[in-house]
Amino acid sequence: MEPDFFTAFAQPSALHHSPLKNDAIQGEKRKFINPTSCNNPKLEELQMLLIDWINTTLKQEHIVVKSLEEDLFDGLILHHLLEKLGSLRLEVEKIALTEKKQKHKLAVILEAVAQSLQLEESQLKWSVDCMCRSKMQAIFQKDLLSTLYLLIAIAKHFQPDLPIPSNISVEVIIIERTLTGLRTENAVEYITENRENLEGQAKADAFDELFTHAPDKLDAVKKFADGVILLLLIGQLGGYFLNLREFFLTPNCATEMLHNVNLAVALLTDGGLLDFPVNAEDIVNRDMKTTLQVLYCLYSKYKTKET
Repeated sequence: MEPDFFTAFAQPSALHHSPLKNDAIQGEKRKFINPTSCNNPKLEELQMLLIDWINTTLKQEHIVVKSLEEDLFDGLILHHLLEKLGSLRLEVEKIALTEKKQKHKLAVILEAVAQSLQLEESQLKWSVDCMCRSKMQAIFQKDLLSTLYLLIAIAKHFQPDLPIPSNISVEVIIIERTLTGLRTENAVEYITENRENLEGQAKADAFDELFTHAPDKLDAVKKFADGVILLLLIGQLGGYFLNLREFFLTPNCATEMLHNVNLAVALLTDGGLLDFPVNAEDIVNRDMKTTLQVLYCLYSKYKTKET
């Protein structure tokens, strides 16, 4: 029997040897982990964490998972897991013996997950691509990438304290059926949160929100231009006293203001609060974004500090 679109590319060697079915939809995509990433220690760590979590959760059911993609594809263990974690009662057979019943069971389970997590179809990363004709197909075909995305989503929702490692990325291969045949491309994809990007985006979003919805509050930022308040704030938050001889408490010119801000930047850099270059002249010239970035560094460091 000729393999279908998903089975054809379950192994890298199939890339050049197994054709698509004639009825495969143009634009249909398949994405899977490049075998070169399978030996990534961080990826292996993530898999072991999820396996241990499932086995611990289902210990009373005497269920032992050894391989995520091999043991979860038919929905049986996912069924037990959702019942245990979310007290979900699914109207499907516990044990489905035929392929047709297994696919139906898995479809019901994935629909229940989407509803519980309140996710739209476009947010279901385990669907691989919104144009796929069957959103459970990749998992049923034992695709590791889709299985990981599904389990991470379930864990974050039902057991948010599970210490899922951040910044785990893998190389992926993307295959698309086009009019002229197959188009392939390689990419790097984060399967767990990229903390640096999240923090950067949160900071950017906060600045954009301030610029858009609270322009009146930006006037307060201008008060940091001479460096005085900034220096006093650094000393107060850092728990040390700044010798008044080291800066100008009442600067009378741009040169004195620049001296103050340069001192503030040096203190922040020495204290490990700044991980990006800052032009002191920008703050003196009342550049809003630069000033806010510096203040955000202080906030990030001392936001939990009791006052």
